[in-house]
Amino acid sequence: MKRSFLAMAAGAAALALAGTAGSGPAAAAPGYPTTDRTGTPLPARMADTGGGRQLITAEAPRTSSTHGRLIWWEKRHGHWRQAGSAPARFGAKGLAEGSTRKQGTNTTPTGLYDLPYGFGIGAAPAGTEVSYRRVHGDSWWCEDNASASYNRWTEPLPADCAAKESERLADYPKQYDRALVIGFNYDKPVRGRGAGIFLHVNGKGATAGCVSVPAGAMARVLAWADPDKRPHIAIGTRSGDTAITRY
Repeated sequence: MKRSFLAMAAGAAALALAGTAGSGPAAAAPGYPTTDRTGTPLPARMADTGGGRQLITAEAPRTSSTHGRLIWWEKRHGHWRQAGSAPARFGAKGLAEGSTRKQGTNTTPTGLYDLPYGFGIGAAPAGTEVSYRRVHGDSWWCEDNASASYNRWTEPLPADCAAKESERLADYPKQYDRALVIGFNYDKPVRGRGAGIFLHVNGKGATAGCVSVPAGAMARVLAWADPDKRPHIAIGTRSGDTAITRY
C-alpha cells in the first residue's frame, strides 16, 4: 500500500522508543499484558492461531490507534512462550475489520494471516529460513485493481498495471530494507479490498495500512521465523468486535 507517513505526537514517539525488542523473552509494555489474570498467555486465549508453533500478535488499544505492540511467540511442549517484543505502528486511520476493509482507507486490516515470504532491499539477516526476495530497481507491488497482477510482486511492472496505482519497492529504502508479506487478501484477491500489506521497518510515522516495527526487531523476527513451524500474524485490538482474541 502506498506509504502516507504522518508525524507522530511526542507521546507516540516516546512509546516507540520504549519497550524491548530483544531476541529472548521480554517484559510487556505498560498496557499490553502478555497474560490474563489467570496467567494464560494471549495466544492460548485466541480463537485460532493458524495451527502452527509460531505466532506474531500485533495488538492496538482500539481501532483508532496508530501504535501498539508486536509480540512474537513460540509454542514449546504445548505451551506458548514469548520470544520477543517491540513497539508497533499501524495505519494512519487506525485499524479496520479485514473482511470488509476498503482499499485506500489507510487502515490496517485486522485478522489472522499467513506470512508468504520475506523481502528486502537489504540482505536477509543471518539465520533467516523463510523464503526471501531481494528488491531490485524494477521490483514492483501491483495495486491496480484492473490488473491481472493485483496484489502481487512483479518484475518488471506489467503493461496492464498502472505505476501510479502501485509501489516501486526500491523507492522506500528505509521501510523495505527488510519486510514480511502479510497474507491479507493474497490467496484469492478481492478487488478493492486492499493490496501490499506488509510487516516492515518503521518510517517516520504511521503507515498506510501495514504494520511497522524498529529495524532491529524486524531483523530478529526474520531470523526467528521458521517455515516448518508455520508462523502466522494476528492483528487486532485489545477488546471489542476486532479483539485480537476473536481471530
